[in-house]
Amino acid sequence: MPSYSPYEWNESIQQRNEYIEDRLHEGSPVVASTYAGGLLVVSLRQQQRKVYEIYDRLMFSAIGNHSDIEQIRVGAIDSAHAEGFNRSPEDVSVQRLVSFRISPAIKKVYSDPFAQPVVFKGVFLELGKTPDRDLIVTVGYDGEFATSEKNAAVAGTSFAEDEIRKHLEASPVTENLESALATCIEAWGIGKHHLSERDKPEMEKAADPIAAGRSVVTTHLKDGWHIEAGVLERDTNKESRFRLLTANEISKSSESFA
Repeated sequence: MPSYSPYEWNESIQQRNEYIEDRLHEGSPVVASTYAGGLLVVSLRQQQRKVYEIYDRLMFSAIGNHSDIEQIRVGAIDSAHAEGFNRSPEDVSVQRLVSFRISPAIKKVYSDPFAQPVVFKGVFLELGKTPDRDLIVTVGYDGEFATSEKNAAVAGTSFAEDEIRKHLEASPVTENLESALATCIEAWGIGKHHLSERDKPEMEKAADPIAAGRSVVTTHLKDGWHIEAGVLERDTNKESRFRLLTANEISKSSESFA
């Protein structure tokens, strides 16, 4: 195996970053937020499902290569169930899962110039017993992760992610799931809009990003894209806290985009 000088290693990492970011750019953003009844994650898709349960109080979504997402999803499920079996279900947490399983595995691949890069950005959500113990963790293609108690986003650029979060932070946490879903759909459109604006000259960029974002959502829905949303519900008698929202629930929140 050939050796790399520090300069060559840094050069290979830079090339790897550019390759991954180029592949992620067209991905459908994922928006995660708290609401009064629990946690909500939203995206738009064409075919492949994007929102998954990981464990009783954990769910997951991501952008990137479907094979990479699936490998990480299955690994997360296996690790969570092994942790719950060997220790206890209460010991299964998104912090432990990301810190000791997901992040180290991605970092190992990322730092190996001979390994196939992982094209992936993901968000893991954990429902706490009380709202102040809810946790949202985003994980990058380099294995670095960040935590939030309120909202988060993964998208093809950090700028698009920032614009999504700004919109969510400007919108108060709502008691109503329907309203929270509508806000997240609008935030998705803002993120997708900023992805499409990346290469436009400044003079051609939209003056009203919110209106432009809503237009982006409308266009994608007309083109056959589907809204997918999952929740972790705090107050439920069901065994599982996770569920995907029904078509009827989604239509109530998305009718203003039609």
